[in-house]
Amino acid sequence: MLRSSFSIIVSSLFLCYISYSIYGLAKLFFPPSCSSKELCLNYYLSKQPKMQLWMLLSPRNTPGKLLDIIYSSSVHDFDYNVPSERTLSDISLPSSTKRNGTLFLILFFLPQKFNIKKWNDILSNPYYVQTRIPLTSYQVPVTSTFELLKGGKSIGHNERPVSHLKSKIGFNILTDIKSFPHNDFPAELYPYIELTKESEILPLIHHDFLDDRLSNLNPIMENDTVEIIMKYSPINIGKLRLMLQTQLAFDSVRKYGFSDKDIDQLKGIFADTNIYLLCITLFVAALHLLFDFLAIKNDVIFWKKQKTLVGLSLKTVLWRAFSQIVIFLYLLDEQTSLLVLGPAAIGTMIELWKVQKVLAFDWRKMEFRKLELTDDEKKTRLLDAEGMYYLSRILYPICTLGALYSLFYEHHKSWYSWIIHSLVNGVYAFGFLFMLPQLFINYKLKSVAHLPWRSFMYKAFNTFIDDLFAFIITMPTAHRIACFRDDFVFLIYLYQRWLYPVDKSRFEERNTDD
Repeated sequence: MLRSSFSIIVSSLFLCYISYSIYGLAKLFFPPSCSSKELCLNYYLSKQPKMQLWMLLSPRNTPGKLLDIIYSSSVHDFDYNVPSERTLSDISLPSSTKRNGTLFLILFFLPQKFNIKKWNDILSNPYYVQTRIPLTSYQVPVTSTFELLKGGKSIGHNERPVSHLKSKIGFNILTDIKSFPHNDFPAELYPYIELTKESEILPLIHHDFLDDRLSNLNPIMENDTVEIIMKYSPINIGKLRLMLQTQLAFDSVRKYGFSDKDIDQLKGIFADTNIYLLCITLFVAALHLLFDFLAIKNDVIFWKKQKTLVGLSLKTVLWRAFSQIVIFLYLLDEQTSLLVLGPAAIGTMIELWKVQKVLAFDWRKMEFRKLELTDDEKKTRLLDAEGMYYLSRILYPICTLGALYSLFYEHHKSWYSWIIHSLVNGVYAFGFLFMLPQLFINYKLKSVAHLPWRSFMYKAFNTFIDDLFAFIITMPTAHRIACFRDDFVFLIYLYQRWLYPVDKSRFEERNTDD
């Protein structure tokens, strides 16, 4: 009772904290209004002036006229109220950039009324704003694949980082604000504020770093010319404040071991401009984390106090441990995000702990203890073996044929990668079949009281949440399909739960996990 009360208190505090955080997030989209009784700073674009945009490319990030411009283009009548896309083509990269150097995009935004003939005339204009966006990134190349039986050499095995060029880049201009209260100005906008001599705030232009994804990076080759797609979107005050705060947060979490791929996953969540959908996504993600914690806690408690293996399938426990190891190695081989890899590692350790529990392994003596099985436990193992006998006649030939097909007709990074992919395809495609021995035992015993139902229900909730996140977080396709496969398994268990209700009058069902 005390343990349940503690879980309820911790869960309630966690949900309160998440709700407060979401409330703070929503407040970003509703900035303070400017009343007539206080000093206000007018926004330059509130009068809808005509503006022009200049786009420059330089391998140097030095200020002023020291820029070494290799490309320039301009839009004399730039409509900042509608999204647009344009391509910078026939760009000749300098030799310094090709030799793992840098390249920057410099954007100048200024009123159309000023007649600009050359880009350096902009610097003497008091009404221009600018932003500088790095177009190169130092990354390890994506590993390539090849047909193992035909030989060949994978160029992707080079683990040395090289310069990559961003093929697509985005930028935003704040457009939905008319004025700001002088005494209640958003703190995250301070570094980007520039005032005119009339004390008007010049337009806020910023790099859309949430749309700056790893999929847009291409290794710099010895090509003569390249092209870069520029994507513009007007931005509201809430999205801009959110972008600036998340940029600071992502820079901080890099110090704690988060990789660029992990940051890329989070960008996909925060890039959604719909505040309501964003808040729902964050709340559901928090529920997923809470259910994960409760499922692990109840699972460990159940197995820790378990004194008998009556009704529990030894083959299913061994299979789940083996499949978790294979899935973890597969995700590791695919360089999957830490958001997916972390829970997989924790699940693997728990399943291995269950194995030593059911096999009665003594770590102190490094030997297996002799088990004196009761009649009920012997009956369970006989039913377990019977269920696996029929299953193996179907499973093993199909997995073998699938591995051979993959070897002959698909590409792989290495022989190790082929082995891991063949094993994980068997796990993903037929993993739910290994739950059938447990279903078979439940059917024969006409009971489900021996199962950890609290843990099962938390996992069931998370399974349906996984269905949602399967389309949000980038992960291997096979892992995404497995999320929907688990739905089918839990529905069968729920049907058996309804079909075989717990009978407290039966001795073996008195100590249940209800």
